[in-house]
Amino acid sequence: MSSAILEAAPAGSHTFAVERSTGYLLEVHGVRKAFPGVVALDNVQFKLRPGTVHALMGENGAGKSTLMKIIAGVYIPDQGELRVKGRALTLKGPLDALDNGIAMIHQELNLMPYMTVAENIWIRREPLNRFGFVDHAELRRRTQALFDRLVIDLDPEAEVRSLSIASRQMVEIAKAVSFESDVLIMDEPTSALTDKEVAHLFRIIRQLRAQGKGIVYITHKMNELFDIADEVSVFRDGKYIDTKLSSEVTRDDIIKMMVGREITQMFPKEEVPIGDVVMSVKNLAVEGIFKDISFDLRAGEILGLAGLVGSGRSNVAEALFGVVPATSGDIVINGKKALIDTPAAAMAHGMAFLTEDRKDTGCFLILDILSNMETAVLSKRYVSFGFVRSGELRRDCEEMSRTLRVKTPDLDETIQNLSGGNQQKVLIGRWLLTKPKILILDEPTRGIDVGAKAEIHRLVSKLAGEGVAVLMISSEMPEVLGMSDRVVVMHEGRVTGIVDRKDADQVRIMELASQ
Repeated sequence: MSSAILEAAPAGSHTFAVERSTGYLLEVHGVRKAFPGVVALDNVQFKLRPGTVHALMGENGAGKSTLMKIIAGVYIPDQGELRVKGRALTLKGPLDALDNGIAMIHQELNLMPYMTVAENIWIRREPLNRFGFVDHAELRRRTQALFDRLVIDLDPEAEVRSLSIASRQMVEIAKAVSFESDVLIMDEPTSALTDKEVAHLFRIIRQLRAQGKGIVYITHKMNELFDIADEVSVFRDGKYIDTKLSSEVTRDDIIKMMVGREITQMFPKEEVPIGDVVMSVKNLAVEGIFKDISFDLRAGEILGLAGLVGSGRSNVAEALFGVVPATSGDIVINGKKALIDTPAAAMAHGMAFLTEDRKDTGCFLILDILSNMETAVLSKRYVSFGFVRSGELRRDCEEMSRTLRVKTPDLDETIQNLSGGNQQKVLIGRWLLTKPKILILDEPTRGIDVGAKAEIHRLVSKLAGEGVAVLMISSEMPEVLGMSDRVVVMHEGRVTGIVDRKDADQVRIMELASQ
């Protein structure tokens, strides 16, 4: 490493010196991977230098996660070579990858909910006492020392099921760091984090980078790329496109490489007539979670629901849809009080609900795409005299799949084989088939690439133009500001303000969200 030629970062840049030697931590050459009906990777390459953060960008289905799973030992490539510190490797599984200094934080969290935080982090590596039993005191000490090092404020003995999604993400990050690996892969690590938590994660990443670690960083958020990455590689349709220094490219350059075209309007908000009140929420509460929630939702309106993680946004959505029924307050639909104590009752009133966690509460992972898409309409639109009109249903599901540009060979593909973004599209299609009058979207574009985001934004705007009343929850401020007619802001289980589109800006929303 002493003989390496280093290229200094531009003055004032965050970028560390990028090593220009051949001393790569990780190299991928000519890798190909095919699944039934689809080539996920076609002769791709990738190189990671020590002491750098290398962002991997591409639309959903571009092959990013597939390549990372090959590097992490989850998948075995059909052809090609993987080299770690110049040594060719054939990885037989994730444990083999860990033994060779490669750790991965997966996009879909893989923690065991009924085990403690400490047990999840050190599973298969638990300290033992002289009798061969787990030394729980030492387990806690090791976990607390790790948390102190990473400045993570969590109880090592808390059960994972009691944690928020954001806290679970921090546990995954701590677990990956605990392996002291030279190569750390992060697949959408900030998807459930607040801005403050993202800043905390970036401090951890910079600390690891300063130690000479190589970080592969997959994200759909352009601002993150320029905040943390030294280099960026772009994949498209399973093929390697190019690698650039992040200081040498613009946001538009990256988008054009990703999608092969320019996206001129990220938030295609149409001005449409706002109709009558479709749903009126009055003093809604779930005891111990939120209280006194009141707002009106009108036909053709996109009503944003904003707030920091833990503010109660998703809990309100679940109460409106009957997942966790309200303990007090009223929901009035089309002028009549509605008793919504189950999702079936909500659907009977023309409501649809896209949950924020597609893995745990959205997808039936072991079923095919058709089964996942049709589940909300089997008891209603496509049933005659007790029989399902399966041909008509399949045709409409195929049309919906084409409309949403789901990347799959056919509807018989198991949904867990799709990328996270394509799974999200299937779930959106599920609810659009119900032809809802009231559409509740909780983080509709989480984990979705920039091209698909624009498509979904355009679709939501189109639905509003057709008179659908949309309640949209999002942690992404540009999405809230770009798509909403009004914004309801929450903080710690209560509404702190409702802001009209013309008065809404990031400062005003954050002031209300942090009161």
